[in-house]
Amino acid sequence: MTAATRRPVVGLDLGGTKIAAALFGADGTVLARHSRPTPARDGAAAVLDALAAAAAEVDPGRIATALGVAAAGVVDPRTGTVTSATDSIRGWAGTPLGTGLADRTGYAVACDNDVRATAGPELDALRAEEGAHASLLFAAIGTGVGGAVAADGRMLHGASGIAGHLGHLPSPEAAGLPCTCGATGHLEVIASGPGIAAHYARLTGAPVDRLETVAARAARGDADAVTAITTGASAAGHVLGGLANALGPDRVVVGGGVPRIGPLYEDALRAAFAAELMGPLRGLVPRAPLFGHDAAVLGAAALTTTLPLHHPGVLR
Repeated sequence: MTAATRRPVVGLDLGGTKIAAALFGADGTVLARHSRPTPARDGAAAVLDALAAAAAEVDPGRIATALGVAAAGVVDPRTGTVTSATDSIRGWAGTPLGTGLADRTGYAVACDNDVRATAGPELDALRAEEGAHASLLFAAIGTGVGGAVAADGRMLHGASGIAGHLGHLPSPEAAGLPCTCGATGHLEVIASGPGIAAHYARLTGAPVDRLETVAARAARGDADAVTAITTGASAAGHVLGGLANALGPDRVVVGGGVPRIGPLYEDALRAAFAAELMGPLRGLVPRAPLFGHDAAVLGAAALTTTLPLHHPGVLR
């Protein structure tokens, strides 16, 4: 949240496994925190109930004047609707997130995709350094591959809230592999944590449970593990480099859990990124996020000052 809010606000971050909540004071100070599991298998109504309960935990005295929620899936901030989603939360696609949460909490609610919300504080910091018209390319590589794009100082949302879904750009390294969206050959299939683990399993015939297992084997010199990691990283770097040529960002930020596995991934991504760049961008290097684990709830709270508010009791 920025100081411009000048009022207490609740921020919620909804992921496939966990809900994080925070109450921010008028000066941006965190006054309370809460987290709880996401009841993803119980359906959309149960998830909305859990979000409302998390908000009540951090603001029992009802001092907040609005609530911002950052949610998994394709979220259209204008309608407050989840326009598309995977099955990580059962029945999430089509959920009236804004009005559903407003009716349950009594707050005015702003909502957006979780990656765009996380990128919000990064954009604020960039504008403070480069000016109001700065541009940002943000990628989050973890269980999936998400992203956000800001041009001329403004976050892009696009039709139905779909802007920034970098994981569903085509990638030659993923050719023929099925994506969760129903298409084939998308970046997420090869560059995400599960994608890297699946690639290792294809190379070795030995399934692994998680990315960290592959990373540990790579550190011990397992050539197939090294290949799986560097292939995923290079795929992400090539896509991001091509996008940089198209968009001309002042900064490229790559976050999420996958880059944190270490230099093997980071070096391969940066090399592939650099190989794609046109001359004027040769000095551009992907960097880690400035903000830590609070970025999503911080960005969610800030949505209440930049996006449409959905109010309780409005006829629909």
